[in-house]
Amino acid sequence: MDPNLPAPRALTIVQLPNGTYTYADPAHLPAPQAPPPQIVQHIHHAPPDRTVQRLALGSGIGAGTVAAGVYFGPLLVGVLTAIAANLALLAFLAAVMAWGVVTVVRSLGGSEGKAASKAVSRARRRR
Repeated sequence: MDPNLPAPRALTIVQLPNGTYTYADPAHLPAPQAPPPQIVQHIHHAPPDRTVQRLALGSGIGAGTVAAGVYFGPLLVGVLTAIAANLALLAFLAAVMAWGVVTVVRSLGGSEGKAASKAVSRARRRR
């Protein structure tokens, strides 16, 4: 060894950006950077509202009652809708039949029917 040469340093193996490896002098390497701080973010979502199920299951009546409510609830709505539709149809038919009866009585009642209808219309006007 030549005494005029500097003492050899320990070299470090580094990987270049293109993927190859080479020897580098540690004194000429950039200082290692600290990793970015880890951010822990807690996002809380409210659970779905299951108050009815909790009450039913908590009171000891069981999951069968909850299932029955889920199954028969829409059926009850359908039945009530059908009943309402039937009542509306019956009310319409009653109004049409009453109109028909009044029309027939006026046309076939003769002079007495006409006098009665005039008396009723006069009584309505006086109010």
